[in-house]
Amino acid sequence: MNSLELPINRRVRPDPINQRILVVDDEAQIRSLLTRLLEAQGYACSTAAGASEARRLLAADDFALVLCDVNMPGESGLDFAQEVLVDYPDTAIVMATGADDRRHAERALANGAYGYMLKPFKPNELLINVVNALRRRTLEIENRESRNRLEQTVLERTSTLRETIAQLESSESELRRLREETIRRLSWAAEFRSNETSQHLLRMSLYCTLLARLVGLDVDRTEMIRIASPMHDVGKIGIPDRILLKPTFLTPEERAVMQAHTEMGHRILTGSGVELLDLAATLALTHHERIDGQGYPGGLKDDDIPLEGRIAAIADVFDALTSDRVYRLAFRPDEAREQMLTGRGTQFDQELLDLFFGAWDDVLAIRSAASDGRPMQTALLAHSTR
Repeated sequence: MNSLELPINRRVRPDPINQRILVVDDEAQIRSLLTRLLEAQGYACSTAAGASEARRLLAADDFALVLCDVNMPGESGLDFAQEVLVDYPDTAIVMATGADDRRHAERALANGAYGYMLKPFKPNELLINVVNALRRRTLEIENRESRNRLEQTVLERTSTLRETIAQLESSESELRRLREETIRRLSWAAEFRSNETSQHLLRMSLYCTLLARLVGLDVDRTEMIRIASPMHDVGKIGIPDRILLKPTFLTPEERAVMQAHTEMGHRILTGSGVELLDLAATLALTHHERIDGQGYPGGLKDDDIPLEGRIAAIADVFDALTSDRVYRLAFRPDEAREQMLTGRGTQFDQELLDLFFGAWDDVLAIRSAASDGRPMQTALLAHSTR
C-alpha cells in the first residue's frame, strides 16, 4: 500500500470499539502505519504479509474486518477476499489498490466487498470506509439473526396447525371448517402486524374468487382459491417491524428484506401434503411475479407463473392501491384501474386483467360489501347474488 496523508481530522474519529481488524499487505511499513492509525481509534489489529499468513490468523481468531491490498506477490488479493467472504460470512472486507482499474473495483464489489479505496488515500478516507463497513456488517448480522429467530418462531407455531389438520382428516366437513378458520386466523396474524384488517383478507379472497370463476375454473378449485388466498402474505410474520411499518419508502436493502416474505411464506406453508396448504404456498410464492419476468422471487414469465399466482397478483395490487398504507392514502377505484391498465401484458396477465375490469360492477360490489364492516357471510352473500 502507498503512503497516507496525515494528520487525522478528529471530527471523523469513530467511537472506540473492540473489534479486531486484520491488515493484509506485503509492505511492512504500510502494515505498521495502518495498524498505528487504526489502533489510535480504538481498534485491535493483527497483520499479515500475504494470503497464506492471513489464512492462519483467520483460522485462529475472529476478525470483524479484513483490510486487504489488491496486488500482492504470489496471490491476488481479490481471490483471497472472495475466499474470506465465502468462508467467513460474518467478516467484512475492504479492498485497497494503487492501480486505478475499474474492473478490479467492479469485481471486488460484485463479490461482496464492503468498500474499495484507491491509493494514496487520506487517513479520514480509511477510517470512514472502516466505520461504514463495520456498521453495515453489524446491521447485516443483526438482521439475519432476527430473521432466523422469527422464522423459527413462526415454523414452531405453524407446526401445530399442520398437526391439527392431519388429525382431522376423518371428518371432512369439520376439516373444511377448521381449515378455513385456522387459515383465516393465521392470515390475520400477518395482517395485524402491518396494521391491516380482516377486511383486506376478505376483499382479496373475493377478488380471487371472482377472477377464478370468470376464467372458467370449476367450483371446487374456485372454492380452494377463496380459502387459500388470504394466506398470500403470511410470510410478513417474519419481516422486522422497522421495515414492515416504515412510513417512508424502503431502501434497496430494506426492499430486499421485504421481498423475502414470498419465500418465507412458501417455506411456512409447503411440505404438509395437504392440497389446500400447497395451493396457499404457491400463492405466497408467486403473487409478486410479473408477466414480463421482472417480478420476484423467481423472475418467472408468462405461463411459467401458475394461474393462481397471476390471479392473486391482480387481486392483491387492486386492493393495495385502493387501501390506505402507512406511506400514502388510498386511490379511488377508477384511479387504481387506470394505473393497473398501464401494466397490461407486462406486470399483469392481459386476459385476466380484462376479465377483472370487464366485471367492474362486481369488483365495486365486492369492495363495498367487504369494506363496510359486514360479517364475512353477509359480504359473500352480497357478492353471490350479483
